[in-house]
Amino acid sequence: MTLKIINTPDAPAPIGPYSQAVVAGNFLFISGQIALKPGTPDLITANIQEETQQVMENLQNILAAAGMDFTHIVKTTIYLNDMSLFTEVNEVYGKYFSGNFPARETVAVKGLPKNVNVEISMIASK
Repeated sequence: MTLKIINTPDAPAPIGPYSQAVVAGNFLFISGQIALKPGTPDLITANIQEETQQVMENLQNILAAAGMDFTHIVKTTIYLNDMSLFTEVNEVYGKYFSGNFPARETVAVKGLPKNVNVEISMIASK
């Protein structure tokens, strides 16, 4: 199986040894995204709504670079540094989908890269 690496300047550059996303067959595996503003070192963390929105915009831009959108998402994982943020994150996340929602889990973790509050990864399929 051939793999295709997806990297776009419209999403944050990886902060470690990984790609923004990888296409394998009909599947797109998107690495966890945090609220880094593309092309800058700036984190958007003023409040959890804006932070989540930036994460979702980064994911949307990676999907677009792969010729996909949120209708192609089949699985999402949301990592939170505090489960008390669940409702607010869920509210922003839900606005990016219409109708059929993907499978998902949300987990609380001890820490996230750059001490952010939320990180989201996704799997899409054409």
